[in-house]
Amino acid sequence: MNTSETRKSGRPGASRGLAGQRKVGRASAGERNPGRSAGERSAGRGGAARRSAGQRGTQRPGRASAPSCAKGALGRYGEDLAARRLREAGMAILERNWRCAEGEIDIIARDADAVVICEVKSRRASPFQHPMESLPPMKTARLRRLAARWLSECWVARYGRPPTGGVRIDLVGVVLPDRGAPVVQHVRGVG
Repeated sequence: MNTSETRKSGRPGASRGLAGQRKVGRASAGERNPGRSAGERSAGRGGAARRSAGQRGTQRPGRASAPSCAKGALGRYGEDLAARRLREAGMAILERNWRCAEGEIDIIARDADAVVICEVKSRRASPFQHPMESLPPMKTARLRRLAARWLSECWVARYGRPPTGGVRIDLVGVVLPDRGAPVVQHVRGVG
């Protein structure tokens, strides 16, 4: 109970309203502090600090997204280089990063009458696995399924028939050395 309310009105729990009318009973939380949300009112003092610490959840300050950001930037840079290489080879880029529930196709291009489904693998120079070695049979099978879905949803829906030149799966490997220009390799018809 607020002692200032008791002195003003003489009764505990009574307060004065807008026009000087006496209101009996406890003031609601919204009337006492209208700028606070219901969650802040129920949390009491320091509730915002506790809630913001709790909202962090599993994130660790300083380390949460640094590796994924660097990996994403490397992938985007590799895809940009691959798209440039495909354009230089005379292909037209139809789509980039096409997504569906089953996965993603990095680049979809058109080479004369053929549709090219292009997988891009980007790596920093290391003695381990070269990007051209990183397309296992399961990945090529998934790329075939994605290609069939893209053809049915996008190509056939627009043109009414499959491409006359067929569909081809290509692989573009991008190696970024410590010094010097990136090395871009394009292999046609890998799957």
